[in-house]
Amino acid sequence: MIKKIWATLALFILLACPASCADLPCRTDTINTAEGGLTVGFLGHASLLMVFGGKNIYIDPCGQFFDYSKMPKADLILITHEHKDHFDLETIESILTGKTLVVLTESCALQYKEGLVMRNDEVKTIMGLKIEAVPAYNIVHKRPSGFPFHLKGLGNGYIITFGEKRVYVAGDTENIPEMADLGEIDVAFLPVNLPFTMTVDMAADAVKAIKPRIFYPYHLGETNTAELVEVLKPLSGTEVRLRDMK
Repeated sequence: MIKKIWATLALFILLACPASCADLPCRTDTINTAEGGLTVGFLGHASLLMVFGGKNIYIDPCGQFFDYSKMPKADLILITHEHKDHFDLETIESILTGKTLVVLTESCALQYKEGLVMRNDEVKTIMGLKIEAVPAYNIVHKRPSGFPFHLKGLGNGYIITFGEKRVYVAGDTENIPEMADLGEIDVAFLPVNLPFTMTVDMAADAVKAIKPRIFYPYHLGETNTAELVEVLKPLSGTEVRLRDMK
């Protein structure tokens, strides 16, 4: 009798969770919101999946870092900028359905020819989610030619509101002044990867400016994460969560 009860309970739990949530072949975290759980899937480097309200939202899906053959199809895809480790056309095509919406920058739209373009500081409601496109660029780190690795105005970070929780996915950026004006951020994904984005100290300054409740370092490359955690120890109010995001 007890075995039957447990079997029924297990089946109920499995059916209550969408397949895209229950069967994800990647590390996941769940963040509680007033409108249900937000499941975050970590797909390596700068690629993320967020499952919320039965929708699969991908950010910068890239097949160089993860096998997407067993991943659920996308309802919404957000692309931060045109570099190939963020804008992978083949991987995008592999997770599309006839109803998938792709949100991207102007430079990406020149190649993709479809999708919804969002520019810095634009705000849209898409599939019931408030999405804010915010600046992402370099000030200090530059190519040998003197041009920044990421020019101001070309790339987006995105703030996505899930229920009452605002989740900031920064894209490729340094600790730019605009971060101080983002408002209340519950979860922040910030890149820490020389020479293209932030140093450990820059990331610490960004966390101080944003004050997120949860900070996920991502796009890590060869960053010494132990050093990053040590630098962030004096900060109160922010939980640092390390995941495999090389």
